[in-house]
Amino acid sequence: MTDNKTTAAILHRVAANIGQVMKGQADSIRLLLAGFAGGGHILLEDYPGTGKTTLAKTLALSIKTQFTRLQFTPDLLPSDILGVSIFDPKDKAFRLHRGPVFTNILLADEINRASPRTQSALLEAMAEKQVSIDGSNYRLEDLFFVIATQNPVESRGTYPLPEAQMDRFALQFSLGYVSVEDEVAVLSNQAGRHPIEDISACATAADILRVKKQVHAVHISEELKHYIVQLVHATRSFPGLVLGASPRASLALIQTARALALFDGQDFVTPDHIQEIAVPVIAHRLVLDPQARFSGQTAQGIVEEIVETVPVPA
Repeated sequence: MTDNKTTAAILHRVAANIGQVMKGQADSIRLLLAGFAGGGHILLEDYPGTGKTTLAKTLALSIKTQFTRLQFTPDLLPSDILGVSIFDPKDKAFRLHRGPVFTNILLADEINRASPRTQSALLEAMAEKQVSIDGSNYRLEDLFFVIATQNPVESRGTYPLPEAQMDRFALQFSLGYVSVEDEVAVLSNQAGRHPIEDISACATAADILRVKKQVHAVHISEELKHYIVQLVHATRSFPGLVLGASPRASLALIQTARALALFDGQDFVTPDHIQEIAVPVIAHRLVLDPQARFSGQTAQGIVEEIVETVPVPA
């Protein structure tokens, strides 16, 4: 329990640091850090100006590590992400010029503006922490984390992420608009200069790797493992769904729930932790049939209904 409290203190320190910039976003910060500590990747989908990019940059600035921001555009190529081998006439050999994927925290800004071919360049990196270039495999950093953003209301010049890519993200969530009071606080904070300019690192890469290791030590009972599988399995036979959640969703639920328990300083997962992240972990993996969409059903609503109907272990 002592180790859990120590590592939880690291997460709370980072959360407080981010909170200096992201006013009224405590829930989003909690989800972000749960995904980060749980070893998953995050997709932020929200309207312009809600702070998606700022949240990612503030997280990166809060940790003393390497951060790369990559603006996705229609003309972006896979080699612009992975890198390219260039012939060195001096040594008479090809040398790899590494791309921005070789980093610790990668911000894939407006990821749906790039072509499917370019989007797919991240598939191997996100799933296996390695990339294949010119027939050779290259390992990525132990601390490798992707935060992608996209705007849900734009369609011109965008390419929807395919189901395989959506499944690579452990969580998808929106920041939403803050309260009137918090928005006033945002205006006051940015009256002179942006508060992100005053953010300094409060944790190291070694701290985060320690946290990620401790997440695996958080206990989850066999009953709760069955509960997670039942939640995910229910999506595969739910009326109106063409595609349910994969076993990758079950794994993401376990790891993120463990991270939430660690965030709370606990050494075991509770049903509340699972229910808290069920929608962000499962909903983006579901595909509704046209009739369900036209009738007003949503993936989020379906997951909420499943959570309400699947019995909670006693």
